[in-house]
Amino acid sequence: MTAELTLTQQAQAQEAILRLPPVPWRDPHTVSPTDLKKYIGELERACEQRPHSADLRTCLGMAYAMNFDVYKSMDALEFAVSCEPEHFFAQYKLAELNYRLRALIKAERETLKALDLATNYFEAGLARRQLAEIRKLMREGTQKPEWTKSLRGPALLLVVMTVFLCFMVTLK
Repeated sequence: MTAELTLTQQAQAQEAILRLPPVPWRDPHTVSPTDLKKYIGELERACEQRPHSADLRTCLGMAYAMNFDVYKSMDALEFAVSCEPEHFFAQYKLAELNYRLRALIKAERETLKALDLATNYFEAGLARRQLAEIRKLMREGTQKPEWTKSLRGPALLLVVMTVFLCFMVTLK
């Protein structure tokens, strides 16, 4: 009896450790900033205890995003994906963050990865809807441009023209 009770207690303790904290943002507009900060603190402590948990890192990334801390959110979600590359929700939330930042090319690439990781109809439906929205926005032209070219030439031209104009004004 005592050995059985001990196994039950161990199972309950293990379950409590693995369980994710409750998500406070069923409706993001109803979460107070102080509650959100407290929740972020709890998640940060949980991530220190289990640093390679993609679930916890994904929740932390979502919490940072709700707190409008984009860089920390991106870092947490990228770390979650690197810890567990086969984790659907980590990949999906990373893609969603890029979508919300209007980095649509990267969001499309990340959403396609999430679609490949989907294991059921619900996950596949989420990824497909997001992919459809991303492609709609790309067709409409509402995306941030990718900065692939160097700005060294235009900057140098601007400096030369400014010096030339200053020189011309001083001559008169």
